[in-house]
Amino acid sequence: MSEVVKLRPRSEIDEEAAAWIWRMDSGVLSAAQQQSYETWLRQDQRHRRAIEELSRVWQALDGLAEAKRGEKIATFTDAAKRASVPGRRGWLFAAAASIMVVLAVAAWLQRGSEIQTLSTAVGQQRNVTLADGSIVTLNTNTILETDLSRRVRQIYLRKGEAHFQVAHDRSRPFLVHAGDALVRAVGTAFEVRLRSDQHVDVVVNEGRVEVQAAPLAPQAAPGTPSRAASVAVRALSAGEQLSTATSDYAVTPVSATQLSSELAWREGAIIFDGRPLSQAIAEIERYTDARIIVSDPRTAALPVGGRFRTDDVQGFFDALQAALPVTIRRSADGVVYVDPRL
Repeated sequence: MSEVVKLRPRSEIDEEAAAWIWRMDSGVLSAAQQQSYETWLRQDQRHRRAIEELSRVWQALDGLAEAKRGEKIATFTDAAKRASVPGRRGWLFAAAASIMVVLAVAAWLQRGSEIQTLSTAVGQQRNVTLADGSIVTLNTNTILETDLSRRVRQIYLRKGEAHFQVAHDRSRPFLVHAGDALVRAVGTAFEVRLRSDQHVDVVVNEGRVEVQAAPLAPQAAPGTPSRAASVAVRALSAGEQLSTATSDYAVTPVSATQLSSELAWREGAIIFDGRPLSQAIAEIERYTDARIIVSDPRTAALPVGGRFRTDDVQGFFDALQAALPVTIRRSADGVVYVDPRL
């Protein structure tokens, strides 16, 4: 059964980290504040990462020209004057908000980098335009992280499926790290799906990519270069696909019809062309929290065809009952059974 993963927004974590940086920069923490800070660090590994990243940038500001350092001080003075919440706490968070503005600008000036986490819930699709102009479309139940710098654009697909429309920039390679593969592109359009066993499917609909398959290893965090040793490199052009689940990483052609079916999810649709019902059910389960069980092996082998909406699972069930000798049964605990019609 699919599982919804909810993440705290990176912006919220950065704001809290900025508030702690301001506290520590302003003076020594009390014993109670120190304990609260250490508790906050332990709550989420991203808290420590945010502190480290923002502290480096904040310290780098001290190395700027005196005029810039004056702007830094003026920013905080202005924040104190404009605080809408009375008292020290209101001023603190106004100052923290100002830190975020200064740090965001300084991060790009010092490092030229944009790091963010993107995700979708079960049944949701999402389009995101990155800072370089590339467009990422996330399918259902997907998590990915981006790390765009001046020298390289890196994407870490942690879960799910995404399509990439890559902005052309030969000076900055576009790399997608997913499971047991690394996909490299410059200006192209392709889809990457990360399977539960960490194998990866890649389909190219424009341009050309290279897929570097490597032994499975813990994936690096954004900003950390990958050191995995290459074991195979394959080039894919438009109308070709590859799965790292195959022993030889073979590149196979994809017809225009197949390609349209593979990418139909970007339009909120899913297409089956003679797939066994068991496979169709496995695909539909990606778009719902419901667990679906086909109770009879012969029923599971029935071929399924048609175009269905990813946000209308009930419509899929209705179509099954109309076209196949099956009935849909729901148990008290919400499990959906597909039974042979008697």
